[in-house]
Amino acid sequence: MSAEFDEIVPHPGRGRAFEQDVIAGLADAAPGGRVRLDALARWLQDAALNDVVDAGVGDVALWVVRRARIRVDRFPRFGERATVRTWSSATGRMWAQRRTSVTTPGGASVDAVALWVHLDPRTARPMPITERELEVYGPSAAGREVKARLRHPAPPADAPWLPWVFRPTELDVADHVNNAAYWSPLEAELLTEAAATGEEPEALDVEIEHKTPAQPGEHAIVADGPRRWILDDEGEVRASFLLDGPPDA
Repeated sequence: MSAEFDEIVPHPGRGRAFEQDVIAGLADAAPGGRVRLDALARWLQDAALNDVVDAGVGDVALWVVRRARIRVDRFPRFGERATVRTWSSATGRMWAQRRTSVTTPGGASVDAVALWVHLDPRTARPMPITERELEVYGPSAAGREVKARLRHPAPPADAPWLPWVFRPTELDVADHVNNAAYWSPLEAELLTEAAATGEEPEALDVEIEHKTPAQPGEHAIVADGPRRWILDDEGEVRASFLLDGPPDA
C-alpha cells in the first residue's frame, strides 16, 4: 500500500502512539497570539525525539527530516495547553513516515506528516531500519510503505527573490540550521501580510522538502506562485515549500 499522496491518515487503532502536552508560551506566539509555524515545527520534532527515547530506541539511529507537511485547520494560541500525539504511519527500507496531531481543548487542530531518513549514528549514512525498531513502530504503520524521493521542482531562473539570513543561533547539535528554523522565512511572510491586512491566517496547508543542510549566512528566498525556495549564497537549493499542500499524484 503506497503512502505517497495519502499521508494524513488516522492512527489505525493498534500499535504505539506517544503523547505529550505543551503550553504555548511567549517564545511560540506571534504578536496576535497565533502559534508560529517555526514553533509548531519545533513541537513536532521534539515529540519525535521524545518518542524514540521513551520507546527505548533513541540510541539505535539518527533521524533527519527529508519532507514535512503541516496542515492547520485552526492554530493553537498563546497560553493554550496543546496535546501533541505522534506515531509511525508508514515505513521504508531506510526511512519512515511519522504522523503527528496537535489539538487543544479550545478547538485548535493541526495535522502533520514527515518523512524521516534513518541514519547510522556512527557514519551518519542511511542504514536499514532494524528489527528492534520495526517491533516498536511496525504495528501502527499497518503495512503502509513510503518512498523517499523528493517531488518539488527546481526554481525558475527569472523568479523574484528576497534576501534572508540564517543566524549562528539557529544551528543545532548536528551543526546545521535546525529544521524548525527553515519555517521562519514563510512565517515572516505571514506576519508581513497580517500587518498589512490586519488579519491573521486562520488555516493553511504547507509542505517543505529539505535538500541539503544549510549553514548560517546569507540566503535568498525565491517565490513563484504557491512555491518558495531557500537558496544559499551560491544558488544551491537548501529547501523548498509548496503552500497548497502536496502535489497531485
